[in-house]
Amino acid sequence: MAAGGRGSGRPAKKKSPTKGTGGNKRRGLEGRGATPPAHLRHWHKDKARTERVEREERTGGKTSAARPQTRTRRSEDAPEYIGGRNPVLEALRAGVPAAAMYVALRIDNDDRVKEAVRLAAERGIALLEVGREKLDRLTEGGIHQGVALQIPAYEYAHPDDLVSIAQEAGEVPLIVALDSVTDPRNLGAIARSATAFGAHGLLVPSRRSAGVTGGAWKTSAGTLATLTVARASNLTSALREYREAGLFVVGLDGEGSVDLEKANLLDGPLVIVVGSEGKGLSRLVAESCDLVVRIPMHAAAESLNAGVAAGIALYEVARHRRR
Repeated sequence: MAAGGRGSGRPAKKKSPTKGTGGNKRRGLEGRGATPPAHLRHWHKDKARTERVEREERTGGKTSAARPQTRTRRSEDAPEYIGGRNPVLEALRAGVPAAAMYVALRIDNDDRVKEAVRLAAERGIALLEVGREKLDRLTEGGIHQGVALQIPAYEYAHPDDLVSIAQEAGEVPLIVALDSVTDPRNLGAIARSATAFGAHGLLVPSRRSAGVTGGAWKTSAGTLATLTVARASNLTSALREYREAGLFVVGLDGEGSVDLEKANLLDGPLVIVVGSEGKGLSRLVAESCDLVVRIPMHAAAESLNAGVAAGIALYEVARHRRR
C-alpha cells in the first residue's frame, strides 16, 4: 500500500490554499457596457462627415449605391474650381457665376485677396476658410496661392444658338469649332482670342474634347463669362448643318491647300475649325470643310499650338472684314 495513504498509520500532508485572482477574471467577464449612441461617438461622426463631404465633392452631391471604383470619374454636374489669386479676381470682376470662395487659413492678404474677398461678399458668395490640403484637393494639385473659387457646372448652348446670337446682333456669323482639342487651357486661350476678335461663340464636341472646366475658366481670364460655348454630339453633323444654313466652313491644318491670307471666304458667314496640335484635323472633319487652309511658317516650326493658331486665324478674319 502506498506510503502516506489511507491506513498507512501516517497522517496525510495538508495542502496549502490555492492563490486566487482577486476577482480580476470576474470583472473581465463583465464586458464594457452598451455601445454609446452615434451622437456621442464623436470619432465616428467626424469620420462619417469627412467621408460624405469628400464623396459629394467627387460626384457633385450625388450618391450612388454602387461600389466605388478605384478611379473616380468627375461627374458632368460636379462643380469646378478656379485656383490662383489673379484668375479668381479676374473671374469675380467678370461676373463669373460662383457658389463659394475658399481662402486658406493664415493667408497673406495682399490687394488681390482683399479685393476678391470684397467682391465675393458684395455678390453674396459664401466665404470659407480651409486648410491648404483642402485647397490642394479641390484644385487637383494645381497652383492656387491660397485662394479658390467654386463655380457650377457649365450649361452648354445648342449649336444653332450661336447663329441666332449673330443674327440678333445684326452681324455676320463667326463661330470657332474645336476638333480634338483636349487641353482645357487651349480652350481658354481660344476663348480669349474669340472674344477679342468678335466671334459669336465656340463649338466643342461632346467626346474627346476639352470642356469648360476650371482650367479653361482660369486661362480664359474671365472671357468665358461673356462668350457662349455650344456642344455637339457629332461635330461633322453640326458642321454640315452650318453649311446648309449658309455658313462657310474653313478648317485650319498644316496640310491645307491654300495659305490663310489668300482665302476668299473669310469675310462671309464663317465657321473656323481648329484641330489639335500635331494631328491637325481629323479626316471626317476635313472632308466636311468647304476649304482647308494653312498658316505659312518657316520649316523649323513643325506646328503651332491650337490657341496660337486660332488667334492668328481670327486676326486674319478681322483684317479681311475691315476691308
